[in-house]
Amino acid sequence: MKLNTLKPAAGSVKTRRRLGRGAGSGLGGTSTRGHKGAKARSGYKRKIGFEGGQMPLQRRVPKFGFKNINRVEYKAVNLGDIQALAEAKSLEKIGVADLVAAGLASKKDLVKVLGNGTLTSKVDVEAHAFSKSAEAAIEAAGGNVTKL
Repeated sequence: MKLNTLKPAAGSVKTRRRLGRGAGSGLGGTSTRGHKGAKARSGYKRKIGFEGGQMPLQRRVPKFGFKNINRVEYKAVNLGDIQALAEAKSLEKIGVADLVAAGLASKKDLVKVLGNGTLTSKVDVEAHAFSKSAEAAIEAAGGNVTKL
């Protein structure tokens, strides 16, 4: 077998339709686009969600609820994560900078400590917010809670 003898499989290659090349081709006139309407025009591009003039689904469906523009989003960090961090780095005081360095939060995040997991070592924790259970667990282990 040589490169100059290679050919595609029989029947796999078809010649493309040449539209708008006169009445004799059978594909002249409207060039398979039908008569008038948006799809018959040049430059037609379907709008996302357009349903041919029917009221689109996005506008038919009733809306409900509201978005509170004053909502404060916190990044949740569990007590188990703080315990693991304290053991790994042998820290007695954990602040937001330590959590960012460990990859548990990003620089712009507001951090909230949640009470999921157990805390055995005495750790002073600095964060923007604490759940009641987290605050109680940290103080029970002998640590201090500092709200930023």
